[in-house]
Amino acid sequence: MIGTVRVLGLEIADLTVAQAAAWLAARPADAAFGYVVTPNADHLVRMSRDARFREACRQPLLCVLDSRVVRGLGKLIGLAMPAVVPGSDLTAELLAHHLRPGERITIVGLSPAWLPGLMARCGLAPPAHHDPAKGFERDPEAFAAAVAFVNANPARFVFLAVGSPRQEYLAAAISASGRASGTGLCVGASLEFLAGARRRAPRLMRWVGMEWLFRLAGDPRRLFRRYLIDSPAVVGLLLRQRLGRRGEGGAARAARGPLSRWFG
Repeated sequence: MIGTVRVLGLEIADLTVAQAAAWLAARPADAAFGYVVTPNADHLVRMSRDARFREACRQPLLCVLDSRVVRGLGKLIGLAMPAVVPGSDLTAELLAHHLRPGERITIVGLSPAWLPGLMARCGLAPPAHHDPAKGFERDPEAFAAAVAFVNANPARFVFLAVGSPRQEYLAAAISASGRASGTGLCVGASLEFLAGARRRAPRLMRWVGMEWLFRLAGDPRRLFRRYLIDSPAVVGLLLRQRLGRRGEGGAARAARGPLSRWFG
């Protein structure tokens, strides 16, 4: 049984990267589809405000924490916190150590231009690949096509790399279809890092919890609001939990309450 720690309504596994990867790799290939979510500060704040996203994040096979900042803040104010399992590290661990020779994975997302780089760098067999158009989550036909693609291309590992909250909505819909198998991983930009499409923060910056700053510097227009306005509201949510005011209503009020005026 996996030990978990409850953080803002989520049961988050207290595992290392290697342990999480080994646990997922041990699932039978034909097991009913289950998915992995990797919440960070942005996810946790959005959960407090968006019921659909909150529901998608509460149904996974496995939930791991992808934020050293959140872990550090939680520990600072006296909360029990799980180990950190960055989605990019989990992806790299699975591809490097848990694929069988010639095993094919399924990918939703990642530009086709970067597939050769991903295959070369990770030694992958040609994957089943679907790159939906931007905004596909708002187009019922395009969204259904992405679900159908995964159902038609079963794999032990299905990488959903279309960004949050799209990947979580997609994972929940695939699971609800009841026709898919394997393990879906909501891993954002992880495959882009491995393919060489984006540069990841240096290891030291990651270790001290400053990967967000590296990403902000590289794409300030897109990430300014996420990192400097929206995500800091997680401080108020964690304080609310520390004070024992749990529950969905309390979490939503915390996101709009006095601390939200200070932290976004």
